[in-house]
Amino acid sequence: MLGWAGVQMIPSQYESNARVYADADAILGLLLRGLAVDSTPAGQVEVLQRTLLSRPNLEKVMARTDLGLRVDDEVERDQMLQGLAKSIRITTQTRNLFTIDYRDHNPRVARDVVQATLNLFIEAATANDRQQMESARSFVAQQIAAYETQLRQAEARRAEFQARFLDILPNDALGGQSRLEAARARLIEMQGELQDSKMRRDITQNQIDATPANLAEGAGGGNPRLAEAERALRELRLRLTDQHPDVIAMRGAVAEARSGGGGGGARAAPRSNPIMEQLRVRLIDVNAQIASLERQERVGIAEVERLDAIARSAPEVQAQAMNLNRDYAVLRRNYEELLARRESVQIAGAARTNSDRVRLEVVDPPTVPTAPIAPPRILLFSGVLLAGIGAGVVTALALSRFDRSFYTLADLRALGLPVLGAISAPAVPRRYGAALGFAACFGLLFVGYAAVVTGLPGQLARLLA
Repeated sequence: MLGWAGVQMIPSQYESNARVYADADAILGLLLRGLAVDSTPAGQVEVLQRTLLSRPNLEKVMARTDLGLRVDDEVERDQMLQGLAKSIRITTQTRNLFTIDYRDHNPRVARDVVQATLNLFIEAATANDRQQMESARSFVAQQIAAYETQLRQAEARRAEFQARFLDILPNDALGGQSRLEAARARLIEMQGELQDSKMRRDITQNQIDATPANLAEGAGGGNPRLAEAERALRELRLRLTDQHPDVIAMRGAVAEARSGGGGGGARAAPRSNPIMEQLRVRLIDVNAQIASLERQERVGIAEVERLDAIARSAPEVQAQAMNLNRDYAVLRRNYEELLARRESVQIAGAARTNSDRVRLEVVDPPTVPTAPIAPPRILLFSGVLLAGIGAGVVTALALSRFDRSFYTLADLRALGLPVLGAISAPAVPRRYGAALGFAACFGLLFVGYAAVVTGLPGQLARLLA
C-alpha cells in the first residue's frame, strides 16, 4: 500500500509537440554551390537547431511562459535553465521535417513552452541570415585588414633581407639565379670563348706558316698560287664546314687566283698576296680578342672568388631566405583566399536579398495534452505488487529459517542426545479460519491493485479536492 501511494504521488508528465517543415531553395543552393559560403540551405536549419537552445533563447522562453514564476532566486533560475536545455528536444524525422517536444507536469505550460520555442525558431530563421551575413562580412574585412598589415611587414622584411644579401640570393632580374651563379655561368662561357679564340689563332698561324714564299711573291709558272690556294681550301674543308669564315675567305682567294692567274708566259711582276694579308689581319683580330677575353676572365675569376667568400661567410642565409619566402607565400595565399571569400559573401548576400532561402511551415501546431505520457503507472503498480508478494515470500522463508523448534523425532535425534520417547498430541479438529483469512487478504490485495490501476484513488482525491 505504501508503494502504491508513492507511485500515485508521482506527478504526471504531459508532453506537447509540434512538427515543422523547412523548405530550402534547392535551385538557388545548386547555383551558389562552390561559389558562395553556406551553399546548402539545409545547413541553415541545422545551425538554427543547434543554436536554438542557447541560454539567451531559453531565458526568452522562460519570460514568455509561466516557468519564470516557479523560481525565486538565481540558483533556481540556473537550475530551471539547465532543465529546459535537457527537456526541450528537437528531433529530425526527415531531411526537412523535424519535431519540437517538451514535458511538464502542467499540460498548459508544456504547450506554452513548445509554442514559445517554435516562435523563436521562426524568428531566428528570418533574422539569422542577415545577422550571419553581417557577421561574416565584418569578420572577413577584419581578417583582410590584418593580413594586409602582415603582408606589408613580410614584404618589407623580405626586401631588406634581399638588399642585404643581394649578391648570394636569387634575383628575378637574373632569371631566378643569384649573382654568384650568374658570375660562374659567365665565367664558364667566357672560358669557352677564350678556348675557341685560341683554337682559331692556332689555325690561322698554321695557315700563315703553310703559305710558301713563291705564293707570297705572286710568282707565275703554272700558277702555283692557284694550286696552293686550292690545297689550303681542301685542308680547311677537312677540318671546318663550308659556312666557316675561313673556308669562305679561302674560296674567295681561290676565285681571285683563278681570275688573275695564267699558264706559261713571261714572269709577272711581284706583288702582294691578298690571302696572306687576310690571314695576318685575322691573326691580329684573334690576338686582340684573346687579350680581351683573358682580361675579362681575370675580372670574372676575381668576382666569383669575392662572391664565393661572401657566401661562405653566411651559410645560414639560404635557410633564412627560404623561411622568409615560405612565410610570405603562406600569408599571400591566405590573403587571396580571404579576398575570394569576400566576393563569395557579397554574392551570397545579393542572392539572399532577392530570395528566401528557408521557408518554415508549421505542420502540426502544439496543443494542450489531455493524457499524461509519464510515469508508466500501470507498470509501476504491477512492480509494487510483485515486490510486495516477493517481500512476503522472503519474510516467510526468513522466519522458517530462524525457527528453533523441533517438529519430528528425527530433528531431535540430530542433536546427538538420547531420546526416551514421544507423546502423541490429541487429534485437533481442522480449522479453516486462518486459510480463509489469508485468502480474503490475498483477494483484497488484487482488488486494491485493480482499484489503483483504474485510477480510483486519484479520482477520489480530485473529488475531495
